[in-house]
Amino acid sequence: MNITFSPIGTIRSPFQDVRNMPIQPTGAKDTEGQVLVEADYAEGLDDLEGFSHIILLYHFHQSEGFHLKVTPFMDNEPRGLFSTRAPRRPNGIGLSIVQLLKRDGRILHIRGVDVLDGTPLLDIKPYVPKFDSAEVSSIGWLEKKAQKSETLRSDDRFLAK
Repeated sequence: MNITFSPIGTIRSPFQDVRNMPIQPTGAKDTEGQVLVEADYAEGLDDLEGFSHIILLYHFHQSEGFHLKVTPFMDNEPRGLFSTRAPRRPNGIGLSIVQLLKRDGRILHIRGVDVLDGTPLLDIKPYVPKFDSAEVSSIGWLEKKAQKSETLRSDDRFLAK
């Protein structure tokens, strides 16, 4: 089976290099950016401005290859890839929940962007706490490390080698 995605737009951010970027939206709380949606998809943005937050699904376009064991930014121990948010993945799909500040035609102004400038956008969904927030009883190895996401920056550990 072959699956193909085509970008519906581009995410703009102040981050020009994958090094020293926030590793999660919590580390980019005040960072603003834009989502530039292709003209063919502009009508699909109708009614989106009624939501304070949106989910962006995107392609890690600067990531190549992957390993099933990785040492994540927030740890020094190798972990199974799927227990991390590492950018080098089999399908290179990223997800961020960002604040929607306003819509200006086919440009969405956002806050909390933690992606590389020029990232291809695959989809947008409204964030709905009733649907998207779960009561969680455990977060695995991140239990004592998740707070690092607010201050930790990326390094070169996930660059293609």
